[in-house]
Amino acid sequence: MSNYDVLISGAQVIDGTGNPWFYGDVAIKGDRIAAITRPGAIAREQVAAVVDATDMVVCPGFIDILSHSIVPLMVDARSLSKITQGVTTEIMGEDATPAPYGGREQQASFIRSVMLQLSPEWKEEIPTWTHFRDWLEAMVERGVSPNVGAFMGGGTVRSYAMGMDLGAADADQLATMRRVMAKAMEEGAFGVSYALIYPPSAYVSTAELIEVCKVVAKYNGIYITHVRSEADGLEAGYAEALEIGREADLPVHTYHLKAAGQRNWHKMAPLIATINQARAAGQDITCDMYPYVGAGTGLTSVLPPWSAAGGKLYENLREPEMRAKIRAEALKPSGDWEAMADLCGPEGVMPVGFTKAENQPYVGKRLAEIAEMRGQEWIDAAMDLLISEGQRISTIYFMMDEENIKLQLQQPWVMVGTDAGGLDPAWAAPLGPYHPRAYGSYARILGKYVREEHVLPLEDAIRKMSWAVASRLGLHERGRLHVGCYADVVILDPATVGDRATFEQPHQLSVGVRDVWVNGTQVLANGSHTGATPGRIVEGPGRNTTG
Repeated sequence: MSNYDVLISGAQVIDGTGNPWFYGDVAIKGDRIAAITRPGAIAREQVAAVVDATDMVVCPGFIDILSHSIVPLMVDARSLSKITQGVTTEIMGEDATPAPYGGREQQASFIRSVMLQLSPEWKEEIPTWTHFRDWLEAMVERGVSPNVGAFMGGGTVRSYAMGMDLGAADADQLATMRRVMAKAMEEGAFGVSYALIYPPSAYVSTAELIEVCKVVAKYNGIYITHVRSEADGLEAGYAEALEIGREADLPVHTYHLKAAGQRNWHKMAPLIATINQARAAGQDITCDMYPYVGAGTGLTSVLPPWSAAGGKLYENLREPEMRAKIRAEALKPSGDWEAMADLCGPEGVMPVGFTKAENQPYVGKRLAEIAEMRGQEWIDAAMDLLISEGQRISTIYFMMDEENIKLQLQQPWVMVGTDAGGLDPAWAAPLGPYHPRAYGSYARILGKYVREEHVLPLEDAIRKMSWAVASRLGLHERGRLHVGCYADVVILDPATVGDRATFEQPHQLSVGVRDVWVNGTQVLANGSHTGATPGRIVEGPGRNTTG
């Protein structure tokens, strides 16, 4: 009988902690890393299978702290665009989760509509997910290639108690939020996640956020957030996040660090200084990022958040008086919301997520060009297209600075996330363009910013993708190559790893990641997906506690 199932031999070992690489062999037994030795120390007769990794790097699997694979994993369990980048764990839940479903919850309606569009088999099952953990268990029971975990969506917490109503929560509504949040923590949520530019989270006060986060703190969880402004109100957005962390006494993590809009690019260096000062003073704050100058969200983000109050966005766009008010605010923003078109101009707005045949000629064109084609002002074109589609229309906004990306990557407290789902070009390309970050975020950093531009060393880049995230989430048996840890393992070629997806041609898999194991089972072999689905649920510190 063999002592080990797999021996990876001859590689440069990068353990994920930031330590310098060394030559060594890595052995896997069952779902764990069983040995890490000098080259040749393990006799071949002790091993069932030997994988030659000469001239390769072996490292821990990457953990995507900002994954939008809720729907894609229900459509395609392989998560091909993530696995081929070396991602072995996906953490979901930015602002919205499909469970728990109940109360006045409406936030999941978008998720549910996309599920039904892509995978009708979920039609009857989605409304039954009355517990946070139900949908995670449903995915794992069906089988998924990566490990999966989630934050509780703050927008879902709010809509469970209040629907899409404006205004402050009353005592009963706040009690409902606390109850929903506590239950989610006990079922394995890592904390609560808000995206404060989107309804209904845009309606939430700082005081309400603090009260929900106090529940999270009881379970040693994290407040993770898309701050209220990443542009003109960048400083205030981070000041609020820091205040919430202090008042609720819990760690803070912010999604996709950026300074959006050219007029705000100069704010990044001072913001980094502010975060460094907060950390030096003892406050636990970290951030993540993706390596692109284009952001991705809905075309609805050119409109003020109050336009969607009561869940009546499309009704409001059709009603002349409300439409006129929305139009006026979009053209001359009041300054208390993130007016995306104002930050980059209609020439920097590229709607891509059209589903109707009559709108396909607009795919990949800038909003300014679309408006000219239609003989309209850009705001009228945007509103009419939203009415036509009846959905948010996935859109790229070109508004970040390449030099800031490099500066951000060099900060020790910055991690990496995709802000995207796991896709397969075979089924995703016919649905239309998508942000290239789904296919290339990790590979782009390893190729462009490590190998080509020397912005940061390979060991630190891998740390930002693995152990930095694992330790942030309390997943101490993942994210590093260490005896006894789960065998989430990647073999990549440092000379060729890189992205191929572009904004113009996004549906292209990255290259250079050769082999991937999840929980000791190989899911990528010589660049091809094996079809294996060994993924498991990863969970936060509140699981099975009583608070």
